[in-house]
Amino acid sequence: QDQLQQKIICPGPVTCLTASPNGLYILAGVAESIYLWEVSNGNLLAILNRHYQDLTCLCFTDDSSHFLSGAKDCLALVWNLYSVLQAEPSQIPDPRHVWSRHSLPITDLCCGFGGPLARAATASLDQTAKLWEISSGELLLSVLFDVGIMAVTLDLSEYHMFCGGMDGSIFQVDLCAWPVQGDRTFQTERENGKVFKGHRNQVTCLSVSTDGSLLLSGSHDETVRLWDIQSKQCLKTMNHKGPVTNAFIVLAPANMFNPDGKPSVPLPKFSKHLHGTESNDEQGSEGVTLRLGLHQQESGESYLEKAERMYSQMYSTREKNLVGDQEHLTIQVSELEEEVSTLRKINKNLFDFS
Repeated sequence: QDQLQQKIICPGPVTCLTASPNGLYILAGVAESIYLWEVSNGNLLAILNRHYQDLTCLCFTDDSSHFLSGAKDCLALVWNLYSVLQAEPSQIPDPRHVWSRHSLPITDLCCGFGGPLARAATASLDQTAKLWEISSGELLLSVLFDVGIMAVTLDLSEYHMFCGGMDGSIFQVDLCAWPVQGDRTFQTERENGKVFKGHRNQVTCLSVSTDGSLLLSGSHDETVRLWDIQSKQCLKTMNHKGPVTNAFIVLAPANMFNPDGKPSVPLPKFSKHLHGTESNDEQGSEGVTLRLGLHQQESGESYLEKAERMYSQMYSTREKNLVGDQEHLTIQVSELEEEVSTLRKINKNLFDFS
């Protein structure tokens, strides 16, 4: 019997939850608000209120620089983490993109590889799954099905998009099919070899193995199924007591099978109040708030502002295709090299300090 290691009380029922890949931040959807906590000290860093109805899904990009949120208001928002972190507590930062092309609630989000240059997939009850480019915010592909889509995921190479339907079907969409079409209709009869059939109720979650050969699916029919992607055969069925709400494939941690393997650093209690707004009685006197770039505040931009500018440059390079403009690129390269040396210096200072 697994023992409860910690119980963290949240401001309301949590509808979706995710952690940044670098392990520094936790995001939770509570009603129509997004709560952002810092894992190491439990500080509540931001409450984002830009959705009009309850949150349904949250996910980070693989480099933890951006995160996406989807809700019942049919909107999917792309947020820059740096912008959120450096915003004043009184103001709500603007999302980088607002995707409003769905006509019914968003049910799932999935982010590919590439950080700010990645592609993201959204699923909705409007019977479509859409593929977007995070850098430009453009819609790359929209696929129409004959059922509402509850779950979506991409394989590691992003050759295929897998979509789970309300009727229990799982559809495989080829992203490299020719000719390239912005709008596509998935016709089940014609594409019979690209449907996984077995679930008897809506599919709630999908996950592809790292080698791209296996697909894991969970459903409200109280089963989790493991599929061979090539043959579309179900290899294994695991029964549960009650509807399955989430399931995913993850690389096993090194100490997973060690009986004494417990987290070496216990989680702090997550704060219910925004960081900096607590009264002096509640806030302990111990602890240090470290703000990078504070020493150069008068002379210019802070570290976070510089990081934000670098990301903007990456976007502009992708969007304007500045390959021909050699002089501009040379300036950008020198700025990035300067940024790397600054980071090395900061890293060395932190190392010496610790």
